[in-house]
Amino acid sequence: MARAWVALGSNIAPEANVLAALGALDERYGQLAVSTVYRTEAVGFEGRPFLNLVVGFDTDDPPERVLAFLRRQEDAQGRVRTGPKFSARTLDLDLLLYDDRCGEVAGKPLPHPDILEYPFVLRPLAELAPEQPHPTDGRTFADLWADMRSRGVGQGMEPVRVLRSED
Repeated sequence: MARAWVALGSNIAPEANVLAALGALDERYGQLAVSTVYRTEAVGFEGRPFLNLVVGFDTDDPPERVLAFLRRQEDAQGRVRTGPKFSARTLDLDLLLYDDRCGEVAGKPLPHPDILEYPFVLRPLAELAPEQPHPTDGRTFADLWADMRSRGVGQGMEPVRVLRSED
């Protein structure tokens, strides 16, 4: 079994889309480790705030199959891929890590570069896997988050509660 870590984000009907993604991931992969959900300002464009979180799960699926599943879930939630890179979206699912695999899988880099760049990715990952080392950097996610915070990055992230459909 491999451990996969996935970033989720949405700023179009974000609660509904996050819940749909969590439901689909739970149905496919079973027990999920789910971070706090954070409300963050849009990055790279003017737009509504995003809901962002990270989930982890164990899987026998190879990373290519995980990526294909994530893309199908984005499509199921109405993801439009014709706009600019930084734009509003119904659902963004990024495979951050697949065990400690490094390189390219189906055209996507592993580990995902957003881990080291964006606090809305690193903070929830550090919350769930604080002692896990970054596969190429070598520092733990807790240390990487502490470094990012010491530079004043990520101060505007607001924890929010997203209700699961069974609540």
